[in-house]
Amino acid sequence: MENILKKVETEKAPAAIGPYSQAMVVGNFVFTSGQLPVCPETGEVPSEFEAQATQVLENLGHVLAAAGSSFNSVVKTLCFLQSMDDFAVFNQVYARYFKDHKPARSCVAVKTLPKNVLCEVEAVAFVET
Repeated sequence: MENILKKVETEKAPAAIGPYSQAMVVGNFVFTSGQLPVCPETGEVPSEFEAQATQVLENLGHVLAAAGSSFNSVVKTLCFLQSMDDFAVFNQVYARYFKDHKPARSCVAVKTLPKNVLCEVEAVAFVET
C-alpha cells in the first residue's frame, strides 16, 4: 500500500494541526485535507470573511501544486462555512480561482471550524504531472 500512497507536504501552506497530511496522492488523484485561512508565514488568521476565503483558496492552490495538480484539475470540492450569510461573498472569491472550470461542489454551514475560522475548503483533483 505504501507504494501507491504519496504524502503531500508543502511549506507554502499551513502545516497540519493534527494527525493528518495536507494531502494524499493515490494513483492519479489527489485528496486534500480541509485548508484553513492560516497564513503559512505568520500563523495569523485574517479577521474578515473575504480575506479568510482568499487565504483558504491560496493555501489550497499551494497544496494542489505540491501534489502536481491545480485548480483546473479539481473534480470536486467540499466547502464549509460558519454562516450561510457569507455564501454570496464566498462564491465571489471562489469564482476568482475557478474561472471557467467549475468542479462539482458541496457547500455546507457548520457550527464550528478548527481555530474558530469562518471557512474551510477541501478538494479532490487529478494529478497533472
